[in-house]
Amino acid sequence: QVQLVESGGGLVQPGGSLRLSCAASGSIFIIGTMAWYRQAPGKQRELVAVVTRGGGPNYVNSVKGRFTISRDSAKNTVYLQMNSLKPEDTAVYYCNTNISGRGYWGQGTQVTVSS
Repeated sequence: QVQLVESGGGLVQPGGSLRLSCAASGSIFIIGTMAWYRQAPGKQRELVAVVTRGGGPNYVNSVKGRFTISRDSAKNTVYLQMNSLKPEDTAVYYCNTNISGRGYWGQGTQVTVSS
C-alpha cells in the first residue's frame, strides 16, 4: 500500500510564494520519476514540472524561472517551490510519483493566487 500526502497549498497574493510538498509512504522500493501537475477549473490537467531519478528537472514554459522542483530521496518527498505567482497559476496541484514501476497520485492541494 502506497500513499502520497500533499501539503502547502493556500491563498497568496500575486507575486507571492508557496512551497508544496508531497511525501510518499508505505511499501516503497524504488522511486522513479516525480512530477507535479495542475488542473484549473474547466481545463485539462497539465504537467508543470518533472524530475527523474538521476536527471535534471524539466518545466512547462509558463513556469520556467519561477518554479523549482526538487526531491529528497531520504524522505521520499518531492517539493515544488513557486515564486512570483500569478493569478493564472490558480489550480489544484497534484503530485505524481512512479514507485516500483507504477504511477501514484496525491489527493491534490488548492493554490489560489488573488489579491
